[in-house]
Amino acid sequence: MTKTSNAMWGGRFAAGPDAIMEAINASIGFDKRLAAQDIAGSRAHAAMLAATGIISPSDAEAIREGLLTVLSEIEGGDFPFSTALEDIHMNVEARLKEIIGEPAGRLHTARSRNDQVAVDFRLWVRDQCDAADSALAALMEALLGQAEAGADWVMPGFTHLQVAQPVTWGHHMLAYVEMFARDRARFADARKRMNLSPLGAAALAGTSFPIDREMTAEALGFDGPMSNSLDAVADRDFALEFMAASSICAMHLSRLAEELVIWSSAQFRFVKMSDRWSTGSSIMPQKRNPDAAELIRAKIGRIFGANVALMTVMKGLPLTYSKDMQEDKEQVFDAADNLMLALAAMSGMVADMEAQVDNLRVAAATGFSTATDLADWLVRTLGLPFRDAHHVTGSLVAMAEGKGCDLPELSLADMQSVHADITDAVFEVLGVDNSVASRTSYGGTAPSQVRLQIARWKEVLG
Repeated sequence: MTKTSNAMWGGRFAAGPDAIMEAINASIGFDKRLAAQDIAGSRAHAAMLAATGIISPSDAEAIREGLLTVLSEIEGGDFPFSTALEDIHMNVEARLKEIIGEPAGRLHTARSRNDQVAVDFRLWVRDQCDAADSALAALMEALLGQAEAGADWVMPGFTHLQVAQPVTWGHHMLAYVEMFARDRARFADARKRMNLSPLGAAALAGTSFPIDREMTAEALGFDGPMSNSLDAVADRDFALEFMAASSICAMHLSRLAEELVIWSSAQFRFVKMSDRWSTGSSIMPQKRNPDAAELIRAKIGRIFGANVALMTVMKGLPLTYSKDMQEDKEQVFDAADNLMLALAAMSGMVADMEAQVDNLRVAAATGFSTATDLADWLVRTLGLPFRDAHHVTGSLVAMAEGKGCDLPELSLADMQSVHADITDAVFEVLGVDNSVASRTSYGGTAPSQVRLQIARWKEVLG
């Protein structure tokens, strides 16, 4: 079997790995996505080495210019990535040596691939937190637009997917605004905690060179250096926190996608999905399939799976670095890609969907949805204990069900046959508009409360 040598390993190894070892060891196929972060870290490191007198200013300048050339080649698609060089770090350094010669060999002074990959990956995940924040803000804006349009559109609220009480379309949309706002907060919180630099931890114990870790941390936008070199090399909490936040966000996306699938069905007809986010059937011409929502719902499984996979990779590792940790990136890359795709697709679907207002109103009045309003009226007006009012209302619901009608369609005589003190004033609370208008407690579904929350979120989102 053909052998290849890797000069970057130095004189310790007489021969390189065979083809199978090269294939299992190489990560360049996926970690080339870290190229911009790797070069940013190297530029900061070279500048620090010059500032502390560890390398000469001329070498630092040659390294800086050479790294910019390498970055330009990578961004232009002209860079010859090599699996024999294993990873993005070695690929960049080897090409740098071809461009500038001997000074390239001084770049790796006072650092290791262990702290190099830690800083690269941390920078990449930090960028993904920012991207997720922007995408979530866009989705919240789309939901807020729907809420504002339908602040007083009446629709059924559900528990157990059974009609429970009337609510407003705006109120339902705002529920998801609240969910995705918590997701933004989780990404922001994770970003803040991950914003410390591992660069300078070297292999695991720090370095004897007089480096300035504060300088490199500041140059890379970190709040400061990590305080323990062992932890700096071993830590992947930042990736796990990103994955955890992504998984919760993905769960919210899947819940909304599920509702859109249900609502767009012929049985519900609550929303009409735009042609941009629907497909037809190859055999059934009447079909309008909510494929984008279904694909979002499915892609969430990949994010959940990636989260579990990374937790499993990390769970048994002793300090500090183990080659197992090479398996951290593909999971995070895939989850981040699918999260961003799902967020973008959901934003488009929400912005384009059309609520079928008449159908929403008809559905809101079915299933005895104002039964709780009737019970509350019995408590407020007749002074019944709530448990007694609940029993009276249950009897009236059974009566209406037997007659094949809804509560507002019962006659006063029907109602008085169950409780003699009921008056015709009860009909004022049985309409769905009256029902939602009465829910004025803070955070309630009343249009007045919905508009209050819309104004608050407009201010938050700017």
